[in-house]
Amino acid sequence: MNAVKVRWCWRRDLAAFRGLTDQERTGFLLVLEWFENFRMRLGLEAGKDAARHFWRSEVRKEGRLRETWQLQQWEDAIRWYLNWLEACHEEGGDHRSLAERLRAAVYSAAARWGLALRTKQCYGAWLARYAVFAGEERAVMQVSTATRFLTSVVKDEDCAYSTQKQALNAVAFFFKQVCGVEEPVFQVKLTKTGTRVPVVLSKQETRHLFEQLNGKDGRHQLAAQLQYGAGLRLSELVRLRVKDVDLERGTVTVRQGKGDKDCLRCRPSAPSPFGLPLAGCLAA
Repeated sequence: MNAVKVRWCWRRDLAAFRGLTDQERTGFLLVLEWFENFRMRLGLEAGKDAARHFWRSEVRKEGRLRETWQLQQWEDAIRWYLNWLEACHEEGGDHRSLAERLRAAVYSAAARWGLALRTKQCYGAWLARYAVFAGEERAVMQVSTATRFLTSVVKDEDCAYSTQKQALNAVAFFFKQVCGVEEPVFQVKLTKTGTRVPVVLSKQETRHLFEQLNGKDGRHQLAAQLQYGAGLRLSELVRLRVKDVDLERGTVTVRQGKGDKDCLRCRPSAPSPFGLPLAGCLAA
């Protein structure tokens, strides 16, 4: 049997590190929390590549002015973190936070069940939030903790019913497929939000929007017109092939759409954003 890895925590080790003043330790903590949130949001592995990406896209972001002392302190903080990470690897420890471990467990279970990538990412994001809410491993495994988390999502966050349902499904999946709880019962009642009138663009506004996308080769404008006119999801749009667009019939065949189904998302009578059949819109 493989030995259980020792859990390392950079926050705990930073608090105990004697080579920093209290002010420096506070500054390190702020920038490393910033870095960890950035890394978790993008799903990046901890290491030098993630640190470089963070430095380029966040710290030295164009248009952001930074003081010299800030850059020096933040560079020292990232260097301390990378040294800590190297020591963790040398000792065979597990550097991942509770949120990262829960997300990895959900990803693995979702892969076994063949869930779609977006579903896997959605569940992973909810479980990362749940881990932060729970705070420690023992609490994560308790249904009562999950009930309090879901209750906070329903009552404290102004989110739609579908979002509440997502959170419930993600937590239920975790308890069933990762924790092995057959029928977890969460004492929470989802609430439906009232119907709101959607804010939509007028025909003239839509036409003007598409005109702004007319680049050198018109690729972006054509893609936007096709997505708008056929009602395609972004993932469905980028997976389209030439053979999926039938100009003669004015149809678009979506392959492996939601639920892994193929379907026609546009018919000859369906109007385009400019009041033309789809075939006319594409041929224009």
